[in-house]
Amino acid sequence: MNLQALAEQPFELLLELERRARAAIAARDGAPASADEWVGIGFRLGAERFVTSRAEVREVLPVPEQVTRVPGAKPWLRGIANLRGQLLTVVDLKSFLGGGGSASERQARVLIVASREVPTGLVVDEVLGFRRFAADDYRDEAPPGVIRCEHYLEGCYRRNAEVWPKFSMLKLLEDQQFLTAGEAARA
Repeated sequence: MNLQALAEQPFELLLELERRARAAIAARDGAPASADEWVGIGFRLGAERFVTSRAEVREVLPVPEQVTRVPGAKPWLRGIANLRGQLLTVVDLKSFLGGGGSASERQARVLIVASREVPTGLVVDEVLGFRRFAADDYRDEAPPGVIRCEHYLEGCYRRNAEVWPKFSMLKLLEDQQFLTAGEAARA
């Protein structure tokens, strides 16, 4: 509907503006258009694309300028950052998975995992925004990838030639190897 056509009908104009605002908020929040739709956040590690549940990501931020290294930590643990007064562990996800360090800092982003117990930010090469899939796009089996992360995958979404492995942030936070970021003491 054209807003110009409603210029002489202020009440109808306000109703249409409210309808559009609600639709824009729903789209911004990733609200599904229908019950059989799944919405996730797409991200890239190297040349591979993944998608994670938007419920598992609290926030997406640029890589913090100030990250304090932790002595004796494994190389994939970038350090600790202060995010609005809360200490946040910053982890290079690609490095943790054995795929080398994250590339360009310009495109790199931090996915803040939605966990109060383990406040963690995962550095990824790029965030690709919301990805919407129909329920019948889901497959139980995730294809093998270059980056070894099969322990953290929960199937994939396939649409035409696109394949999006579903990465579970919660499985990652439960992994003892991930939770043990200190280097082993040398004898």
